[in-house]
Amino acid sequence: MANVKRKKPSLQCMLGMCLLTVSTGLGIGSSNAQQLVERTDHPDSVSRKPLSGSDLAALAPASAASSATDAKPVRKSRSGESVRGPYYVDFRARTAASYGHAFVWFGKTNEKQVEVAGLHPSGDELPYMLGHLTWVPSETGASYGDLDAEYLTASYRVYLNEEDAKKVFAYIRHLQETSPLWNAETTNCTFFIGEIASYMGLKVPFHLQLPETYVNQLKEMNGGRQTARLTSDR
Repeated sequence: MANVKRKKPSLQCMLGMCLLTVSTGLGIGSSNAQQLVERTDHPDSVSRKPLSGSDLAALAPASAASSATDAKPVRKSRSGESVRGPYYVDFRARTAASYGHAFVWFGKTNEKQVEVAGLHPSGDELPYMLGHLTWVPSETGASYGDLDAEYLTASYRVYLNEEDAKKVFAYIRHLQETSPLWNAETTNCTFFIGEIASYMGLKVPFHLQLPETYVNQLKEMNGGRQTARLTSDR
């Protein structure tokens, strides 16, 4: 479990104003990977365990322009009928107190479970602020807000066959194990999901963009394609 401490409203407001000033002055387009928005109807923790069927159904975005629930694979069977890929990686963006956050959901379509991977600072406000000047320790699992549909701003789901999914999921877990540091301008959340997209053979945008812009541009650059096949050398 990744505990998320509540912050006093006054401290959050002051921090948000400071971060907005910094980002405007420096022209930084990278993302804050920690959700700092306080909700009175949400527990103070984020589960790293797979979601239950009812939880996953509740998380389905209702109005996001690129909602994962609207994605339909284009792969055809021999009979010409559409076939839903059994596995997927969903590139997602959500709001936060500053820039927002980019991360991925990944799993199997016929199993109502989801895993979350994303790069974000380990700790509270101080590591995040220091991360604009240097590298700070990171975490790579779910962060506060990654499981809340109301924070979702963009989603691009790509389907995989079983053989490719095993390799891609192993690569995601490898990135989680070997990404010890976070920095707002270099090894940030958009860079992290870009590594996954690149491994899948997708074209990737420059990573110094707002998470919502990055995910939407990722989809646009790949023509909205909804299936991916790895090359034979993977």
